[in-house]
Amino acid sequence: MATFKLFLAGDVMTGRGIDQILPHPGDPTLYERYVRDAGHYVTLAERRAGPIPRQVAPGYIWGDVLEVLAIQQPDLRIVNLETAVTTSDAAWPDKGVHYHMHPDNIACLSAAAIDCAVLANNHVLDWGRPGLLETLSVLRNAGIALAGAGTDGDAAAEPACLGVSGGVVLVLAYAMENAGTPLPWAAGRGRPGVNWLPDYSGASVQRIAAQVRACRARPHAGPVHAVVASIHWGGNWGFELEPGQTEFAHRLIDEAGVDIVHGHSSHHVRAIECYAGKLVLYGCGDLINDYEGIGGHDAFAPDLGLLYFPTIEPGSGRLRDLVLWPVRRRALRLCAASDQDVAWLHSALNREGRLLGTRVEYLAGGWLRVMPADSLQKQH
Repeated sequence: MATFKLFLAGDVMTGRGIDQILPHPGDPTLYERYVRDAGHYVTLAERRAGPIPRQVAPGYIWGDVLEVLAIQQPDLRIVNLETAVTTSDAAWPDKGVHYHMHPDNIACLSAAAIDCAVLANNHVLDWGRPGLLETLSVLRNAGIALAGAGTDGDAAAEPACLGVSGGVVLVLAYAMENAGTPLPWAAGRGRPGVNWLPDYSGASVQRIAAQVRACRARPHAGPVHAVVASIHWGGNWGFELEPGQTEFAHRLIDEAGVDIVHGHSSHHVRAIECYAGKLVLYGCGDLINDYEGIGGHDAFAPDLGLLYFPTIEPGSGRLRDLVLWPVRRRALRLCAASDQDVAWLHSALNREGRLLGTRVEYLAGGWLRVMPADSLQKQH
């Protein structure tokens, strides 16, 4: 196999208002300061987009994306699932926002044939450890691999091992404190939780390096084609990267044996980099959420998102191509972005990627392409 293709996405939040329009809406009770019923987020979206149907088919929320996935035919599909999948009512105390999707709505992930759900984020324990344990069970029963959370520290650090064309892709996932993931959520001995990472320090790099070495050394059903480090890092808003973030990403590639840095947490897209021929996504942005109709943050175009389709060379993990498909969230589903939307994303990605050596070009049909890896490779 000369190359393989991934579908990567940022936050997929199928709880709250999204859950309320799916076939099996859960308890809508919220504990937010101003909103007590999840249905309010559907109402907000309707004020902007018009009437939204209820008890929609599981694939409704993906909208035009399903056709794009069918055309692109990625070998593996990996998203950050930023919601608990549970009926638990054990809301984590003193937390402002809680997301959950009813387990009977898990078909909405299967509708897009998601292979791996990353759970290392700041919402997977919104409904306590009972909610996390049910989430793990529901995903496994649906045949969806998971990474970044587990029944104890060892399980949370365990990679998803995804088979592809005679080899495997390993996905390790981490939730950082600077993305709002509290220390009590860290998995430990006999304690369910997330694979928690405190900072961008050398100690964090070495911890990841040790885990990557251990995972690569295990017997697998074929060679390790690539290692993905999926990291929930940084704040929700703002294009500027955090002090130490770029150096940390580079050290993961140089010292820890990571081939792809899959960064998420930001509600909007952030810079893309090809470093030493390897892909770094500093912020994939939200893909699915129920924020439509919520005002503010217009400077970041919060209703826009991207699908990332990197083509990777097996073994070396080098980026050979990266195409992006822009989307807009409308009526709580994903639609093809307009020409104006594509132009905004094209400009933002070039502006933010310029200092990283990244250049993005237009393709026909509303697509964008990050220039091939060899032309972007940064020497070090």
